[in-house]
Amino acid sequence: MMIRLIYASRAVNLGPADVKDILSSSRKNNQQLAITGALSLSNGIFLQCLEGERSAVNALYHHILKDKRHTRPEILVLEEITQRQFTSWNMGLIAATAENSAIFLKYSPTSEFDPFLLPAPALKEFFTEVISNARLLS
Repeated sequence: MMIRLIYASRAVNLGPADVKDILSSSRKNNQQLAITGALSLSNGIFLQCLEGERSAVNALYHHILKDKRHTRPEILVLEEITQRQFTSWNMGLIAATAENSAIFLKYSPTSEFDPFLLPAPALKEFFTEVISNARLLS
């Protein structure tokens, strides 16, 4: 059974090298585990969508919980799925750049993007829109 897990956490002592490291290791590990998804970083908040086989996604999420660069994680969406959204992304990084600012603002009830304030349907719509319209960072 495949699942989609969307969680948010607050970044701790995060520098540019940390983001590159997270992205690099995520792409490598996710490919081995057949996990797809996307990672967003905005205003010091990680928002990540993970898709794959239930035990693989659960194991990865528990590994992420041990990472000292995250604090106060919350699962925002957990659902069974029949197909993936991120079929060609082992892990895409969506940053709150000028090019992506309209997408972040569209789903934010405040001037600062805060996924902790968003209902599950809005979070899923955010990631759906990201696939088609956001500029990914590599």
